[in-house]
Amino acid sequence: MELQGQLAIVTGGGRGIGRATALELARMGADVVVAELDQGTAEATAAELRALGRRAVVTRTDVTSHNDLKAMVATAREKFGRIDILVNNAGIYRAAPTLDVTEQHWDAIMNINARSVFFASQAVLPAMIARRHGVIVNVASMAGKTGSRTNLPYNASKAAVVSITKSLALSHAGEGIRVNCVCPGFVETDMWTEVARAQAPLLGQTHEEYSHARRQQVPLGRMERPEDVANVIGFLVPSRADYMTGQALSVDGGLVMH
Repeated sequence: MELQGQLAIVTGGGRGIGRATALELARMGADVVVAELDQGTAEATAAELRALGRRAVVTRTDVTSHNDLKAMVATAREKFGRIDILVNNAGIYRAAPTLDVTEQHWDAIMNINARSVFFASQAVLPAMIARRHGVIVNVASMAGKTGSRTNLPYNASKAAVVSITKSLALSHAGEGIRVNCVCPGFVETDMWTEVARAQAPLLGQTHEEYSHARRQQVPLGRMERPEDVANVIGFLVPSRADYMTGQALSVDGGLVMH
């Protein structure tokens, strides 16, 4: 129970990596604010957290809205009196060849995947600075370390998350705040279904052919589970990782080995 008495906010906590992370942090003793647009999935996650004996609150949060981020922080402080952990997990995916990328496509990806990471962090930082303690973990992607012919904006957004992580870590290390990010690979979630359906036609493949080809690329021989990512976040958050900050850890089965 390394996180006993601590409060974690998980954006996009209703499903996939967010849900798995919320459950992992709860098993470690943390209470959780599930910040999510989809209230149905958020309430389902919160029920699972309460079944583990943890306190859980749901906040309807559009991570691109300053007002929603302020309300998320206000709820956390009102209900729990503290904010120890923020996991910036919310994100979207869209694929398109370079010449088909529109301004709307670019802005949607950047606003949700990158801009929100900074402003959600900015929203919680005053509470963390006041206590000279806090941990932020951002969910980037192996895409932030590689190039792509068919999803340039997504890759750029995740590279931005890596850069934001490093700058926040450098800016606030002296105030007792650590900031790291994880870079997952091919994770079997609802988003992966979207990825496969969007990418396969662009590469002249069926959904099944695309997924099979990607599975064959993974050195460890299987697709990634949300829990694989959550376990590494669970390592980064408690005091055992107190000497780690500004890092972008690949959690991808060996796809990116640097």
